[in-house]
Amino acid sequence: MDETLRSADMKKYLAVFLGKPEAMDAWKALPDGERDDRENRGIAAWHKWVETHKNAIVEMGAPLGKTKRIDKSGVSDVRNDLGAWTVVQAESQEAAAKLFLGHPHFTIFPGDRIEVMECLPIPSGI
Repeated sequence: MDETLRSADMKKYLAVFLGKPEAMDAWKALPDGERDDRENRGIAAWHKWVETHKNAIVEMGAPLGKTKRIDKSGVSDVRNDLGAWTVVQAESQEAAAKLFLGHPHFTIFPGDRIEVMECLPIPSGI
């Protein structure tokens, strides 16, 4: 990232880490030693990614837990592909997306994709 760009000139992007529930089930089914080894390598790689992109990270985010769906029928338990989130800043959506190329979410961990979308301003009048 060009250090001469001011933070105010950058747009914010939400990155959502996704993975199929079946992939997480397969991860949990790995032998403990193999899963622990991959987890340790993945965490180290994730920390390296964070260090490399620290100037672009606005909000570190967090892993996501179990999901409750609320609709006009009430509240129910559901399972979805959402795994974690973070917010980055970049000049464009393309630049934000490129920050995640080769990310350990899908190169080491069982995630299969990351989706990046711009955080738009709240419409005036609200």
